[in-house]
Amino acid sequence: MNPAHLMRSVILAILLLVTPLLPVYAQESTMNPSVHYDSIEIPAGAFNVVRDNATFFKLPHEHVTNWQLTIENKLTYANPNGTAIIRLYEDPKEQKFIEVGMGSPPDHRLWVAVNTPDDGYFVILDEKTGGWTPGQIVTVQHTNNGGLSASIGQQVLVDNLDVAGFTVRDIAAAGLISTSDPPTASSGSVSINIVSGDPAQNPIFYMPFIVVGVTGALIGILIKTKKR
Repeated sequence: MNPAHLMRSVILAILLLVTPLLPVYAQESTMNPSVHYDSIEIPAGAFNVVRDNATFFKLPHEHVTNWQLTIENKLTYANPNGTAIIRLYEDPKEQKFIEVGMGSPPDHRLWVAVNTPDDGYFVILDEKTGGWTPGQIVTVQHTNNGGLSASIGQQVLVDNLDVAGFTVRDIAAAGLISTSDPPTASSGSVSINIVSGDPAQNPIFYMPFIVVGVTGALIGILIKTKKR
C-alpha cells in the first residue's frame, strides 16, 4: 500500500474511533457516580470561638482519597493578632485532622499542619509574614498516589506528604486560644469548596489509552510497510 494512502487510513481510523465517543464523553463527564461536590460558607462568628469549642460543619458527602479543596478568606479581622483556623476531619471523635491557619493583617500569617494519632501535631509550613493576601485561593488536595499537597495561587506550599490516606467528612472552624481573647473577625466569611471523585469509574477515562494504543499499532504497520 502507498504510504500516503496508509497514513490517510491511520487518520481515518483514529477519527472513526474518537468521533462516536465524543457525545458519550459529554454525558459521562457529568455522570460519574463517584464525583461529589460540596460548598460551604463559614460566617465570621464561627472564628470567634476557642479551638476546644470549634464550630463543626458536616459535609453532605464523604470525600474519599482523591479530592481537592479551595479556601477563600473574605473575613474582616477585628484583632491584629487574630487567626482563622480551619480543620478537615475524617472523624471529629478521632485526632486526625489537617489544619490551615490564616492570620490577620498586616502580617497575613499562613500555616499548614497535620495531626495524627501516631505522630501528634506537627506544622508542615509556617509563613510568619506574607503567607496569604485577600483574593488569593488556598488549595489543599489529596490523591491516592501523591498524598497531601497545598498551594496558594501558583505557589506550591506542601508537596506529596504521606498522611496514610485521608477522607474529608467534617470541617471545623475556630480562632481563639482563650475565651479572654478579643474576637478574631467582625464580618465577612470563608468560602470552602471541595470536589472529589474516582476518574476510573468513568468509562470515558480510558479513551486516551485506547486512542494511543490503536494509533501506535497503526503507526507500527505504516513503518513495516515502508520498509518493504
